[in-house]
Amino acid sequence: MTFKPNWQDENTDILVKALLTLSSEEDACRLLDDLCTISEIKAMAQRLQVARLLSQDITYNTIAGSTGASTATISRVKRCLNYGADGYKRVLENMDEEKDHEQ
Repeated sequence: MTFKPNWQDENTDILVKALLTLSSEEDACRLLDDLCTISEIKAMAQRLQVARLLSQDITYNTIAGSTGASTATISRVKRCLNYGADGYKRVLENMDEEKDHEQ
């Protein structure tokens, strides 16, 4: 079964395909720089960091203190980790596997 989010359309398909063409950190940084505002990039990075910390069973207060994320953001990320499309989980697992291969 293929995952099909409710936001998916022709334009978002192009975005997803563009992301899949990235082959380096520099390419990813260049696309993010062109595509998003600094605030948008920082917000996405913060959410990913919150997901990483939540997956390590770090408390909300500690996460809020170390990331600056609001409890609302932390709760939303937690909800996605528990009931979402597994996007965070897959990325975090892939990053862990990559880290293991580097060591």
